[in-house]
Amino acid sequence: MRLLFPAAGLAVMTMTTLAVADSDVMLTTTVNDVTRSFTMTELQALPVERFETKTIWTEGTQSFEGVPLAAVLDELGVTEGTVSAQAINDYAVDIPVDEITETAPIIAYHQNGGAMSRRDKGPLWLVYPYDSHPELQTEVIYSRSIWQMDRLSVK
Repeated sequence: MRLLFPAAGLAVMTMTTLAVADSDVMLTTTVNDVTRSFTMTELQALPVERFETKTIWTEGTQSFEGVPLAAVLDELGVTEGTVSAQAINDYAVDIPVDEITETAPIIAYHQNGGAMSRRDKGPLWLVYPYDSHPELQTEVIYSRSIWQMDRLSVK
């Protein structure tokens, strides 16, 4: 068999190996020196929140789906303190637990119905429903909207 576009076959194989497997660790958490890892399947088994909003980083209204940060904290037994969220590039933000609501922010794993690649701020992006309340349209909130998030710790 002769391939008309051999480079296309290589590109498909490469893209397949870059895909995130459901069993890959997506989020590592540390609370009181106890570390726990979450796969995408485990994150998706937690409560789900969906909303549409505009962001300062994207064009037009976007739909997001993910697990509320509060649900992850509940799973970890966290009720107070400060959450430190870190990205793969070591960018980090601190969020007081008392400023996290039951529905916001969410750890989004889908944007506009699909999984997010690293190139598209994924696979996990901490987002707020910015359009729902003016107090969510501040520099502090925008700075907490960390993409390519892979670690959470609680102080």
